[in-house]
Amino acid sequence: MPIRARAAIRKMRGGAQAHLLEGEDGAFYVAKFLNNPQHRRILINEWLACVFLRYLQIYVPETAVLELTPDFLEANPELYFSIGPRREPVKPGLHFGSRMAVDPNRVAVFDFLPDKLLAKVENRADFLGMLVFDKWVGNADSRQAVFFRARAKNWTPLKGEVPARVGFFAQMIDHGFAFNGPHWAFQDSPVHGLYFRTSVYDEVRSLDSFEPWLEMVANFPASVIDSAWKEIPREWLEDDEEPLEKLLETLLKRRAQVRRLIGEARDRRANAFRNWR
Repeated sequence: MPIRARAAIRKMRGGAQAHLLEGEDGAFYVAKFLNNPQHRRILINEWLACVFLRYLQIYVPETAVLELTPDFLEANPELYFSIGPRREPVKPGLHFGSRMAVDPNRVAVFDFLPDKLLAKVENRADFLGMLVFDKWVGNADSRQAVFFRARAKNWTPLKGEVPARVGFFAQMIDHGFAFNGPHWAFQDSPVHGLYFRTSVYDEVRSLDSFEPWLEMVANFPASVIDSAWKEIPREWLEDDEEPLEKLLETLLKRRAQVRRLIGEARDRRANAFRNWR
């Protein structure tokens, strides 16, 4: 069921001109709108990426379909896009919501940590899994993440049981340029998908360092992909059902290419993997 928006909080940075909204469920969501300047396909990319990443046990936001009613938009005229010198209003309907893991009014959320703290991020290994994923889906952007401090016991499922302690956690966000954004094509570049703070790759010694994600992607179930796209609201798809089916067929074929793509990233950006011999 869609979640209705009840309050507009603030505009977010980025080309999609997302906004932070509060839903009627009391949670906060970063909303990307159907008629955003980057294209409605960005919403589809975000939806699919988050489903796939949850299967890979990489920490991403919970997602939701947000409903913006005409009355809500009339009461919140600050919800618009800046397109050159003009303003384009957000349209009523169903939009993509990325749920904040914490209440932003109570817990600070950072998009940057100094190296000393970055080295202590509890789920730092997720950056290795994210590179595997970004190469698979042809992310045409650099890797984006946010950080917050929390008490958690099992936020790093692939590491097994860990003590309930307070620490920093990374959440992987902004997957709109998976599949080369609105173009729905795979234009692989060795530098795409890399996080700009390359110290997150210091644990990499070989391709084996990217396990278990390499194996998980190589055997990624077609059933997960099939069920994910069937959950997408029809109004996001318009007449794109056939192009999306072709895109996902190609994605399945790419499962066997990820090892090569990571090897090419290492060859081109050896300084990003300084301990890989």
